[in-house]
Amino acid sequence: MIQVQNVNHTFLIGKKGKEKKVPVLKGLTFEVEKGEVVAIVGKSGSGKSTLLHTIAGFMSPEQGSIIVNGQETVHLNETERAKFRLNNFGFIFQNFQLMPRLTAFENIELPLKLKGIAAKKRKTSVQLLLKKVGLEEVADHYPNELSGGQQQRVSIARALITNPPILFADEPTGSLDSETEQDILLLIQDLNQTMGVTFVIITHDEEVANIAHRKFRMHDGELVKGDTSNVI
Repeated sequence: MIQVQNVNHTFLIGKKGKEKKVPVLKGLTFEVEKGEVVAIVGKSGSGKSTLLHTIAGFMSPEQGSIIVNGQETVHLNETERAKFRLNNFGFIFQNFQLMPRLTAFENIELPLKLKGIAAKKRKTSVQLLLKKVGLEEVADHYPNELSGGQQQRVSIARALITNPPILFADEPTGSLDSETEQDILLLIQDLNQTMGVTFVIITHDEEVANIAHRKFRMHDGELVKGDTSNVI
């Protein structure tokens, strides 16, 4: 599903003319299989978010290869990458990133509008997902009328609405209390098991990472072995 091969990337820091190259990704090589839940675990600054942005095509690595569903993505141009993201990826964010002036229904529906799907088909698809994530009764509510857990469920439904094979979740429970966190983690596991969606979760939280089939632990831009049986 995802093949990352010898990926390297550096950032320039410092004043213009006196920039210094700082390596953030160092020779990363790993694979994610179809239908897996994989967690990329590490402290702030470890390189995990840069890795996500690289796999998702928001940026290109300086060196290396990234293959998703058989497509080499590193050398695609911006337009090609945007189209590839729309067809292959869904995104779940820590702060939900919902459109405040759209209802829960309209937020979930938005990616289908961007793809030019007919209104009748959009309505049917959104209603099915609202039921799947337990939000039927708040479909006409705006984000500021929803709890944090409900907002994240809207975010998850929006990510799923185009049936992408891969979902990226960047600290998906970081803004939630512990009880709501458990609800969202159970939902992710259910969606993985019932819909076969591949999840790549970026997190610093070991409890979140523990729902994964495998963990990739990052430190200073490198993958390192951890201390649990399912850690790569």
